[in-house]
Amino acid sequence: MIRKDDLPSKCNPCEGGISALPNERVESLIAQSRGWQLVEEKKIVKEFKFNDFRETKYFLDLISIIAEEQGHHPVMTLSYNKLKITLTTHASLGLAENDFIMARIIDSLKS
Repeated sequence: MIRKDDLPSKCNPCEGGISALPNERVESLIAQSRGWQLVEEKKIVKEFKFNDFRETKYFLDLISIIAEEQGHHPVMTLSYNKLKITLTTHASLGLAENDFIMARIIDSLKS
């Protein structure tokens, strides 16, 4: 069984030709995640709720800065007090360890 603690703390650079994680590894990592949902077996998605637009936008801005540092850029959809985040690795046409690393980093910001 793969434990989330076994993941590196930083995203690894990825180039084309990277393979998607096997289904059993994805299932193990998603089972350990806090509220992330597996979508189409190629993405993980989570929606965060806030008190108002300012808090939501602040969280989006914070994730944007960290995502740029990590080299792993989520799709983020902002509405008044909600931020929906979608993670996938386009180079693998599915999920890679970087998606779960980024999910863990995002979760640590909203603890």
